[in-house]
Amino acid sequence: MMCAPGRGVTDGYVAIACVLRPQGRRGEVLAVILSDFPSRFQNLSRAFLDQPAQPPVAVTVESAWFHKDKVVLKFSGVDSIDDAENLKGRYVLIPEGEKFALPAGQFYLWELEGCRVAVETDGKETTLGTVSGVERTGGVDLLHVAGASHEMLIPLAQSICKRIDPANKLIVVDPPADLLDLNLE
Repeated sequence: MMCAPGRGVTDGYVAIACVLRPQGRRGEVLAVILSDFPSRFQNLSRAFLDQPAQPPVAVTVESAWFHKDKVVLKFSGVDSIDDAENLKGRYVLIPEGEKFALPAGQFYLWELEGCRVAVETDGKETTLGTVSGVERTGGVDLLHVAGASHEMLIPLAQSICKRIDPANKLIVVDPPADLLDLNLE
């Protein structure tokens, strides 16, 4: 099992890390940090691990420390390399209600998945499609929008995305003249 980028909420949980491999000989694991708030690991005492086709299982976090750009986690009951090897590719989750609150007007990228994307003309909305994912580019992120006949890439820029309302699952865009035509090619 590999860590998939961009995984967000799963059945009421938010992924904050993904286990890459064992670290050391005492059951510690090295995990890639998926949270925008790495400081959350300093006081993390309880988390959940995802399980294929089953509900997440609660785990006690004995310790957490940073190693380069990753985090090393020690879970209670995971005391050997073999135990840690079994966690490879598993997501470390927290309940969605424990995510850090963001200031008004800000949102998590995973909250955009499933949002309806529409163009508004003269007060009337025309649906373009639904956000199927968000691609981080290192510059302006791209919304992958699944339309009726094709996928569109729409830059997640303030000049294009005029209204973003994750609570109501709506993004209103005002694309430049050729952007929608460019997506047809």
